[in-house]
Amino acid sequence: MTHQVKGHLCMVGANTMWGLMSPVAKLVMSVGVVTPLFLANSRIVGAAVLFWLLSLTQPYQRVPAGDLWRLAGAAMLSILLNQGSFIMGVGYTSPGEASIITTTMPMWVMVLGALFFGHRLTLRKIGGIILGAGGALTLIISGMSTAVRGNNPLLGDLLVLAAQLSYATYLLIYCNFIKRYSLVTLMKWMFTFASIGSLIVTFPTILSTDYAALDWLQVGGVAFVVVGGTFLAYVFMMYGQKHLRPEVVGMYNYVQPVVASLVGLSLGLDRFSWLKGITIVMIFSGVYIVATARKEVKA
Repeated sequence: MTHQVKGHLCMVGANTMWGLMSPVAKLVMSVGVVTPLFLANSRIVGAAVLFWLLSLTQPYQRVPAGDLWRLAGAAMLSILLNQGSFIMGVGYTSPGEASIITTTMPMWVMVLGALFFGHRLTLRKIGGIILGAGGALTLIISGMSTAVRGNNPLLGDLLVLAAQLSYATYLLIYCNFIKRYSLVTLMKWMFTFASIGSLIVTFPTILSTDYAALDWLQVGGVAFVVVGGTFLAYVFMMYGQKHLRPEVVGMYNYVQPVVASLVGLSLGLDRFSWLKGITIVMIFSGVYIVATARKEVKA
C-alpha cells in the first residue's frame, strides 16, 4: 500500500472522528455542567498528555529553538484557534449549521492559496469543490427541519467560520514545514503550546466546574472528544497531510456530514433515501476530482 493510499485512508479516519464530534459535543454540553471552554480545554490538554506519553515510546528528535517558534505558530492556528473556536461555536449553534460552515474550509484553502500563495484556480479543482460542496449542503439541508437550534446561532456560526479560516491558513503556511519532523514530535509540541494558551484562557472555568455533577455519559463523551476526536484524529490527519496536497486534505471535510447522516440512520433517527445516496456519491466524486487534479502554481 502506497503512502498516498494510506494518506487517503487516514483522512477518511480523521474526518469520521470529526464527523462524530458535533453530535457528541452537543450532547455533552446540553446538560449544562460541561461548558464549551471546559470541553475545548479538556480536548487540548488531554491530547497533549497522550502525545507526550506516546513520545516516550519513540526515538528522541531534537527541535531547534527557531522551529519551536514555528510549531507554536502552527499550534495557535491549527489547534487553539481551530478547536477552541469550533467547540465554542457548536455550543452556541446547531450541529447542522456547524456542519454546513465546516464544508466551506476547502473553499478557503483554494481562495487563500490563490490570493497569497500563487496557487492557480483550475476549472477541475473548482468543479470538484462545487460538486462536493453541493452534495454536502444538500445532505445537510435535507435534514435541517429536525435540527436543534442553539441559543446564539449567529455567534456560533461566526466562531465555526473562524475555525475553518484558521485551519485553512495553517494548511497553506505549514504544509511543507511539518514534513521535517515525525508525527509524534509535531503533535507533542503543538499540543503543548496550544495547552499553555488554553489554560491561560480557561483556568477560571476549570476551577468553577462542578465535577461531582458529571455523570458517566458526560465523562464518556469528553473521553471520546479527547481520545477519538482529537488524539486519534490528529494522528490520522498529520499522516495524511504529509502525503496529500492541502486542497485534497481540505476536501475531506465533506466526509463529516456523511458520517453524521450515517449515524442518524444507524440510530433510527433518519431514513435512507435516494437523495442521500446521490449526495454521498457527489461528495466522494468531488474529493476524487480534486485529488487527481494536477498541482499548478502561477509562474
